[in-house]
Amino acid sequence: MKRELELYLHIPFCVRKCNYCDFFSASGTKEELNAYVQALCKEINRYKDFAKEYIVKTVFLGGGTPSLLTADQMKLIFENLNQIFTIDPVAEITMEMNPGTVNIEKLRSYKQAGINRVSIGLQSTENKELKMLGRIHTYEDFLNTWEAVEQAGFKNRNIDLMSALPGQTLKSWENTLRKILTLNPEHISAYSLILEEGTNFYEWYCKGQFDAGDWKLPSEDDEYTMGEMTIQMLESCGMHRYEISNYAYPGKECRHNLGYWDRVEYLGIGAGAASLISIQNKNTSEIQEQIRFNHIKNRDKYIQTINQKQAIEIEHEYLTLENQMEEFMYLGLRKTAGISKNKFHKFFGKEIGEVYGSIIKRLEEDELIISKEDNLMLTHRGMDISNYVLSEFLLS
Repeated sequence: MKRELELYLHIPFCVRKCNYCDFFSASGTKEELNAYVQALCKEINRYKDFAKEYIVKTVFLGGGTPSLLTADQMKLIFENLNQIFTIDPVAEITMEMNPGTVNIEKLRSYKQAGINRVSIGLQSTENKELKMLGRIHTYEDFLNTWEAVEQAGFKNRNIDLMSALPGQTLKSWENTLRKILTLNPEHISAYSLILEEGTNFYEWYCKGQFDAGDWKLPSEDDEYTMGEMTIQMLESCGMHRYEISNYAYPGKECRHNLGYWDRVEYLGIGAGAASLISIQNKNTSEIQEQIRFNHIKNRDKYIQTINQKQAIEIEHEYLTLENQMEEFMYLGLRKTAGISKNKFHKFFGKEIGEVYGSIIKRLEEDELIISKEDNLMLTHRGMDISNYVLSEFLLS
């Protein structure tokens, strides 16, 4: 019986770097993008023997901006994927895109290639906020892209939004939510801004440019109110919060991300991509060890390595049993459904209380987590301070 696998393809190209972004991506020429796609396809073909053990349940093209790919480039990628991997006929196949980078013809060709879910990076409906973020598009550009997505026949659509932005008010965030809900997307990812080192935002924050004036950061109270507003407005429209920052109509949850939080094996393809692979005992099918791989974050070196038929430079980490338990808890508890105690026992051969008993008891007394039959989950208050709660499950 074939094991389940998720594929992630990294396209580290964008028109320009946004002011808040610390992802591995940068601008590039058409020639550089084409050379990268050719290398990506060559890497895909390296997995011919590996792929025999798996059935692919989800595919995710992330970046960067995958929607910079031409129709022919996307077609080529999926021709190679289908030659090497067994892809479930009902697999969820997602592509991230930025407004203004696609048209109806390109979208139809993407759909024909196999894409059946799109994730659009909007962030805000307020043009002044978009400009401050360094986005390449306006809200009007997004509306044009949304219309093209609808005309192309996509029925599974996510919109990315971002709150707690410099200069953002409760009113402007409410306006963003109201405008997006009128479009009736199947899924919304609503993230709160994190100031990451190495970004323009972090530099400006350190210089005090967000302390006052037009770009003052919202207060902690306002950031909390924005989060509560998001939950209430989305749930009033029938969307449910199934993860700390993700909302969907029933049946439209992102299966790829759910697999990540449930620690399904995944293979990352492309420069900067990450993988989680299990080594099983051939006789018992029990997991002997798990390995995490990270491809080198250098596009030119990646292309050169592939073209010269050399081994891809990777960082790898063998996960100890403790590492695996930690990830099971702090990834699984991100979901509102939480984690299964029975699965913990099945995976690790120990009752969850043997490992985390005192921690669980203390967090339950503080009303940060709650047990419901087989499940252990964060409370509403626990979700509010999830970083603290999840860090309590680190064993090392």
